[in-house]
Amino acid sequence: MMLYNLHTHKASGDPGVLEIVNQYPNELDPYVAFYSIGIHPWYAQADRLEDDLRIISDKLKEANCMALGECGLDKRIETDINKQLSVFERQLEVLEHNPKPVILHCVAAYQEVIAVKKQMKVEVPMIIHGFSKNYQVARSLLDNGFYLSFGKYLLRNPELESVFKAVPDDRFFLETDMVEETIFQVYKKAASIKSGAIEAMVAQNFKNVFDNNK
Repeated sequence: MMLYNLHTHKASGDPGVLEIVNQYPNELDPYVAFYSIGIHPWYAQADRLEDDLRIISDKLKEANCMALGECGLDKRIETDINKQLSVFERQLEVLEHNPKPVILHCVAAYQEVIAVKKQMKVEVPMIIHGFSKNYQVARSLLDNGFYLSFGKYLLRNPELESVFKAVPDDRFFLETDMVEETIFQVYKKAASIKSGAIEAMVAQNFKNVFDNNK
């Protein structure tokens, strides 16, 4: 069965893995099979914002562009949160004409992300990548329609296992992000926590969220 990697910064080239490779508007790799594209809050620059948004809008029209992102909010960086919100919201506006799922970078700003989803009435699936928080945060996100993606923290933080186990089987994804561990290791860990066929669960979730965009 094909394995699915929601978010990675480096393609593995493994034919048994469908991976969504993160791309930035100013650093596009034309050889990537499937990708997402967005402005990360770490790298948002006002002087190229309009150009970046035009590139994102164009790329979202392509069949192998699976999602907007990673984009979002990060309260642990120096960039003013209001500036981050502006860039984040501008990207979400692009989805009006090119609806695709959203892969989110969110650090210490979960309530803000929930508020943006509500205020902008975002209807496409929104996925928090690299989730690592407690069940209270997970429950709040799930109740507001978000999906959660797990990766390196599931491998490294035993306390996250109970959170992952409690997430409904139809609301999670698995990923590698920037770590050296393989998606096979992440799947193995996930299978040791949840009962049932992890591969089938993720495959179904991927189909539900992304199939209309392939």
